[in-house]
Amino acid sequence: MERKLSMVKAWEENQKIKADNRAEQRMSSVRSWENTRKAAVEAKLRTREEKLERKKAEYAEKMRNRVAMIHKEAEEQRAAVEARRQEEMIKCQEMAAKHRSKGTTPAKKFLGCFG
Repeated sequence: MERKLSMVKAWEENQKIKADNRAEQRMSSVRSWENTRKAAVEAKLRTREEKLERKKAEYAEKMRNRVAMIHKEAEEQRAAVEARRQEEMIKCQEMAAKHRSKGTTPAKKFLGCFG
């Protein structure tokens, strides 16, 4: 009887060890699957982040170019205004010299508030 009990106990221990081994194998398989999936998702996340960073850099460059273009256009407009002002000053000086040489006064439209 004692022999049968020891054999049952040995069989029980053997079955428990086999169950533990199978469970450990399955756990290892699940860990491997999880790690593979996590790595794939993290790789995808990194590529998306890199793509977004590239887009952000491109957009920032585009905006800097726009600012530079606006600045250039403003400089051109300033130069045009300054050139026109210079032309008007020269024209005014020529007209004043002409009036001085002839001894006349400018037309009323130039002295609208005085006349």
